[in-house]
Amino acid sequence: MILRFGAAVALVLVLAGAPARVRAAEPHISVPEAMLRAKPGVVLIIAEVAAEVTVDCGGGPTTVKPPAFRETGTGWFVDANGWVITNGHVVQPAYETPRWLVNQQAQRGVVLACLPKELEKAQLTPGENPDKEDALKRKLLDRVLPTAKVTLQPSVLVVASNGSRVKAEVKKYSPPVSSEPGAMSIRDLALLKTPDNNFPVLRLSDSKNVQIGDPVHIIGFPGVVLSHELLNQSSSTEASVTNGAVSGFKQDKSGNPLIQTDASAAWGNSGGPAVDDRGAVLGVLTFVSLAPGAEGSIVQGFNFIIPSGVVRDFIKDTPASAESLGNFNPVWYAGLRNYFTEDYTGAVREFERADKLLPGLPDVKHILTSARDYVKNPPPRPFPWFWVAIGVTLVSAGGYGAQFYIRWQKNRYRIRPGEVVRLMEEGKQPVILDVRKTDAYETLPLRIPGSVRLAPEELDSGISGLELDPTRPIVCYCTTPEEATSARMAQRLRKLGFKNVLILKGGLGAWTNAGLQIESRSDISQVGMELYKALASGT
Repeated sequence: MILRFGAAVALVLVLAGAPARVRAAEPHISVPEAMLRAKPGVVLIIAEVAAEVTVDCGGGPTTVKPPAFRETGTGWFVDANGWVITNGHVVQPAYETPRWLVNQQAQRGVVLACLPKELEKAQLTPGENPDKEDALKRKLLDRVLPTAKVTLQPSVLVVASNGSRVKAEVKKYSPPVSSEPGAMSIRDLALLKTPDNNFPVLRLSDSKNVQIGDPVHIIGFPGVVLSHELLNQSSSTEASVTNGAVSGFKQDKSGNPLIQTDASAAWGNSGGPAVDDRGAVLGVLTFVSLAPGAEGSIVQGFNFIIPSGVVRDFIKDTPASAESLGNFNPVWYAGLRNYFTEDYTGAVREFERADKLLPGLPDVKHILTSARDYVKNPPPRPFPWFWVAIGVTLVSAGGYGAQFYIRWQKNRYRIRPGEVVRLMEEGKQPVILDVRKTDAYETLPLRIPGSVRLAPEELDSGISGLELDPTRPIVCYCTTPEEATSARMAQRLRKLGFKNVLILKGGLGAWTNAGLQIESRSDISQVGMELYKALASGT
């Protein structure tokens, strides 16, 4: 029973240790930890088109700078050396400026340069009479707009979550999907390069393994947050996360694969990463669904993602590498692992290193503050019932094992009366030694037939006059409790070179209780013989 119990305990420990080894190789990451891994690498993309417009309102050429056209979207670092992925349509105004934007900036320049003077001539206060003002504006545009000269100054800005802004160059561009009849459906991706390096990056997952129902988290800069009147300025540079699941697999008009998700998105999320529960990029949000009609409001629950495999193909012939983690990621990941395993001292150390590598990241600042608070005021820990149970089990197993060992050690040389008889029947001819002390021998004048008398005192000066065959088994018996005298004699005989020395379990009393033949001195009557036998058997 002890062996079976020990085996069961060993099995429990092996099974408990197996998941631990798996976790060591592939540690479990909670969704909060995964999102914190990804967020620092997500950036705001601003496609801006500034313009200088030269017009002649009637008094000679005038150059004005109307408000720049600006469109925002989301991007993310695919390579720590400043390589950013976003949508093609996010940077399109700055990369291939459409004709309508040139006309729009020209109109703004004409209105900015000429309308105030025209209103003054007509003795109108701006905004006082909208109808007359609109009519005057139309006439002004018809007259001045054809001669306006527009000089565009397009640029793409990348704004990190710490607020730093850098100009980026479009290194590779794929136009967005078009709804125009006969238009080619392209991949709607752009690869940007910033002059700086050592940025946080997002890893690409294998989109081939994505299944219906898999969790999806879209990270980005929706316009509703950027322009919210109740949020401060710093909120505009910290990415937001929306959650959902994979709800379908579709194709665009040219047969290019898309992943459908019910994770909500809005204007400004375009180009943002859709990540899984480990913070790896499943794909890039490309377009949302709009309700029919002039309003064209977003219909949530029907948004589409370019798979990560397409992104990997898009950058494979460029210097960008999806395997580059840079210096920030390992430090940031280590700090998060320490934090979520409640090693707050280690977390503070790693977060401080991360803050030195990239100062001012809001996620680093928030969690560093939290870790420092936990170091000063450690949270209460739950009682470790699991480890207590393991400890009790091990102690119990050790106790049972010790008892088993002691019992085995005690009984390994002991032999029952029936086994002695079996040795005789098998022809092994055991030598039976009566090793009772002299006083015990004289008090109880009974013995096993054929036994050889060897008093303990005789061993003090050697076994003089006694010849024992070392090849035959030797069985010692006595009448002391737990065969103490036999045990001592057997040990001394082994030291003298007798290897197979056994102890009669229960001694003379066990032999008598077994009903085996017993001898007595000739001067003892039959009645006395029975009394001595009862005394020997303990009855």
